[in-house]
Amino acid sequence: MGRYGCGKTTTGYYHSIDVRFLHRHGHLRPGAVFILGSIRNGVLTGSIRGRTTVDSIVLSYLSQTLGSNQWQKREYPVELVRTPCHYGGKRTWFICPARGCGRRVAVLYSARTFACRHCCQLVYESQREQRYNRALRRAQKIRIRLGGTANMMTPFPDIPKGMHWRTYERLRDEHDRANAVSIRGLARVLRLT
Repeated sequence: MGRYGCGKTTTGYYHSIDVRFLHRHGHLRPGAVFILGSIRNGVLTGSIRGRTTVDSIVLSYLSQTLGSNQWQKREYPVELVRTPCHYGGKRTWFICPARGCGRRVAVLYSARTFACRHCCQLVYESQREQRYNRALRRAQKIRIRLGGTANMMTPFPDIPKGMHWRTYERLRDEHDRANAVSIRGLARVLRLT
């Protein structure tokens, strides 16, 4: 995780706050107070306290400036906006607080401040994956969707109850194509080593 050769850093390298997680756990109600812990490799690496107002979340946390061992308490307001959904209800978004951005986003990442992945210049880890790895992950997802396991050595799962044969055959064809790409890519890598 983190850097892969040269290029941009990946999102997995940074702590993040997801507005959908906050919504699911009731932290977006005005007056709500919550604490989010950041865990990496089973170790608590930080925590952020938040309180929600009608149209924002105020994040409180401790941070160190680079090259200093002094901790500073910071309060960081993040504006919330709500948009209507097609079938009723509303969806809540963060407005990226980085200067000059203002994007509506679901996830903020902690660099020196909180900002969207574009402002932090981050890419998703899957964007750094080799093509054959993405194909393997796709084939495994299809197996799991059909009620099987991700193990490619087990037989392909039978059609699930209630699934149309046309859908099953389409998924099987998609699985077979992805598996072929995965095998060709892996064979190419093994030949090079």
